[in-house]
Amino acid sequence: MTAPKVVLTVGNSMMGDDGAGPLLAELMETNPIEGWIVINGGSAPENVSYQVRELQPQCVVIVDAADIGLKPGEIRVIDPDYIAEMFIMSTHNMPLNFLIDQLKDDIPDITFLGIQPDLVGFYYPMTEAVKNAVEEVYQGIKSWRVGYFPELEVCDEDEEEIEE
Repeated sequence: MTAPKVVLTVGNSMMGDDGAGPLLAELMETNPIEGWIVINGGSAPENVSYQVRELQPQCVVIVDAADIGLKPGEIRVIDPDYIAEMFIMSTHNMPLNFLIDQLKDDIPDITFLGIQPDLVGFYYPMTEAVKNAVEEVYQGIKSWRVGYFPELEVCDEDEEEIEE
């Protein structure tokens, strides 16, 4: 038997677009994707990291709402090294870069997918843009390959010199 691939979703379904991860988990539980296992990490994904490790997956895709300065519903692969440096919206107990660093000890292939939220607040409904993005991520996982989703382009402020 080959090692499974895991989708670890993150977020709070009671906080509008922050519920993107849990909505994806629900979709994958209702409509499983062959070769993939979904684990809903909720607002404290570090509490389920042992479940991820026990599966000994070949790869893990972490999906969460992330305020990355794009249009609502846009999806990007975010380099874990940039998570700590960026001001990524987080409604979670622990910054995701700590969780990713912890998982890297056992799992060589970890991808963080961020979905740009629009409205995040208690009892707000999820926006259509984010619902559509969740469906896009679901379809992307079905045909998972490197480069399926674009990477977030992060500018180094030192390289941004204004030319006159």
